[in-house]
Amino acid sequence: MNHILFVLLRRLRTPLITVIIVYAVSVLGFVIIPGVDDTGAPWRMSFFHAFYFVSFMGSTIGFGEIPYEFTDGQRMWTLVTIYGTVISWLYSIGKMLAVFQDQAFIRLMNRFAFIREVNRIGEPFYLVCGYGMTGSRVVSQLTRRGIHVVVVDIEQARIDALETDSLEHNVPGLCADASEPDVLNDAGLKSPFCVGVLPLTDQDPANLAISIASKLLVPKLPVICRTESDVTTANLASFGTDHIIDPFVTYADYLALAIHSPYKHLVYDWLTNPEHRSVASAYQETNGHWVICGYGRFGKALQRSFKGKPVNLTIIDIKPMDISANVSFVEGPGTEADTLEEANIREAVGLIAGTDNDANNLSIIMTALELNPKLLTVVRQNLSTNDPVFSAAKTDLVMEPSQIIANNILSLIKSTLIGEFLHEMMTHQDDVWAHTLVNRMSSVAGDAELDSWAFTVNAAETPALEKAMTEGKTLTLNLFLKDPGGLRQNLPAFPLMLKRAQVCKLLPGELTELEEGDEILFCGLSDAYYQMQWIVSNFNVFRHVIGDADALGGWLGRWYRSRKAKMQVEKTVPESDYSEL
Repeated sequence: MNHILFVLLRRLRTPLITVIIVYAVSVLGFVIIPGVDDTGAPWRMSFFHAFYFVSFMGSTIGFGEIPYEFTDGQRMWTLVTIYGTVISWLYSIGKMLAVFQDQAFIRLMNRFAFIREVNRIGEPFYLVCGYGMTGSRVVSQLTRRGIHVVVVDIEQARIDALETDSLEHNVPGLCADASEPDVLNDAGLKSPFCVGVLPLTDQDPANLAISIASKLLVPKLPVICRTESDVTTANLASFGTDHIIDPFVTYADYLALAIHSPYKHLVYDWLTNPEHRSVASAYQETNGHWVICGYGRFGKALQRSFKGKPVNLTIIDIKPMDISANVSFVEGPGTEADTLEEANIREAVGLIAGTDNDANNLSIIMTALELNPKLLTVVRQNLSTNDPVFSAAKTDLVMEPSQIIANNILSLIKSTLIGEFLHEMMTHQDDVWAHTLVNRMSSVAGDAELDSWAFTVNAAETPALEKAMTEGKTLTLNLFLKDPGGLRQNLPAFPLMLKRAQVCKLLPGELTELEEGDEILFCGLSDAYYQMQWIVSNFNVFRHVIGDADALGGWLGRWYRSRKAKMQVEKTVPESDYSEL
């Protein structure tokens, strides 16, 4: 605030000096010029009377010859001071309005208001750098889960969009270069409530600078960074960036998993993608000949991920490329039927349109389907504004980088156990096991979004459980699954993994005894999460769930128990015999 006041006074220095000089000369003139009192005797104004008169005259709020009528000399000086003070005020007010409309001063005021708003946040929040397609998706999903967010973006139009977007709660936003350390500090990087930094700009150098600054200023703060090049990925990994997400590599691995292990692919999809694929999609034939159109970052990542898989690749690109000897190459535009025919599209089982142009990708898909209607089609979507067109195209899979990054970030924020669970599944389980798990997920969630969450058995996250365990009670895993509203039925959720002493057990039994420090990963409908949180945090609800009849505290619970007891007593009293009446 002191800095803003200093800037304001510096900008208004000349107008203020002008007003002061005009007022000083005006007051001095009235003191010097002689007048007469009501008896005709000579009289001169004091500085007080002169300043008083000039004050209400100069501001044009009134006029009166006080304390006596003026002489001609005083009236002549009054004419001079009226024009002088009014002109000086108009000049000063004009300058002040110009300062308040100056873009630099507006940015300074906005930054001060932003800092004040960030300092008022008293709950954990994430610092999101970049509010483009990826950043907006991440912010929307985080606010929907009740997580506070602070946003910094270099473009004012995106900050304006932040204010107009329909978010669950207010999100502070600042138009500034997030790669500057001062901006990160103003955005709450060093705040005790900042729990993570998400560099999500569309420029790898900016994301790299943000990650480096965050790790140097607050080394223990988690950083989840977006990147689109191998060089930046290696650089980020060299100084300990916690999580690095390359959408092209991520989706290439995702697609390769669908070909090699379709049900493991579905488990991964259900846990990371809110708009998960159907169970029936795993039955599609994916082994065989595949055609990839576009050999840019996405195409190269696909080739690496498909290496060793039971597929034959043909790559189409308008520029000649030096590729592996085991992969055939066709030079030409993938939008033309002749090029696709040369790539043997009629015998292919799948086509991937992966160029950086949405119109070309859709054209490739439409042309290929005319030649081979049975193709499994995968298309890359570069702009989220083209959602209606891609939905109408009805392709099998849509690769949208912003959505992939947002889904992966949300899964990391929800729980790091999701990544550990997926690693354990990929390493130690087969596709038959994954098929059984997908069926169980489908029976719980159906077509709704499958959510996931984790609890750690300790005093901070599960105080009710912790207290019961210190009292010597034996608790089992099925305690989490009981519905407080109806104990005879379970919540729509089930445990995916139990981590105890760095050992992970997948799909633990519901009768598994709990120990302090256990980390448990669940999946199910989001409503079940809030019910579980209620059970493990509220002592009365917890006692009710474990069967304590006196658990419902408060006057309402006492009234309910007394009413229930009274009804039971009434049932035991024999009815009167009125037959004699």
